[in-house]
Amino acid sequence: MTDQQLYEQLTQFVSPNKRELFDRIAPTRTRHVTVVLEDVYQSQNASAVVRTSDLVGLQDIHVIENKNAYQLNPDVTLGSSKWVDVHRFRTHADNTLACVEELKRKGYRVIATSPRSKNITPENIDLEQPMAFCFGTELTGLSETLMNAADEHLRIPMYGFTESFNISVSAAITLYTVMQRLRASDVRWQLTEEALIGLKLSWARKMVHSAGHLEERLRRDAEARANDK
Repeated sequence: MTDQQLYEQLTQFVSPNKRELFDRIAPTRTRHVTVVLEDVYQSQNASAVVRTSDLVGLQDIHVIENKNAYQLNPDVTLGSSKWVDVHRFRTHADNTLACVEELKRKGYRVIATSPRSKNITPENIDLEQPMAFCFGTELTGLSETLMNAADEHLRIPMYGFTESFNISVSAAITLYTVMQRLRASDVRWQLTEEALIGLKLSWARKMVHSAGHLEERLRRDAEARANDK
């Protein structure tokens, strides 16, 4: 049984409205851009970034937990955390380096948001290669480890007296600007057809009660029908 066939079977147990949402939203998702949160300790900030990521079309979020545990506030996420994939780094000797190495292995440019950048902003950053935008703690920002490991540094232009935007605001400005530019570009930011079906299948599994047991039965039934032919 292919993923497409399994999806068709599972969505018999999903409302038509939800299936319509899957079909409409999945093609707008991307893995060309991802976000990294390093030791964010205020749940409302982490939650706001998750919600923003969902709304601008990001599918993956990477969370580094060296000192602070990743926590969400359901009053802020409004269910958005159900539809994005969160990759947590909390069991390594150095979770930051583990995350950076995995991202680079997958072909991402690791981009640190920092005042150090003089020229690169969300409005002019190159869009061709996949991008992982990194945001740090509320008080001290990104660690020196991540700053030094980053491929590029990006700043958000500011014109006031204070030194920085709130982390969730920084993420919203960066991700929204970059995604708007990507959607208007010729860059292939969309998921492949195979990845698209895999994504919709993962969403369907979250909606169906005891999806794992049902999936096993559907696969057995399909195998039995194939053997009867």
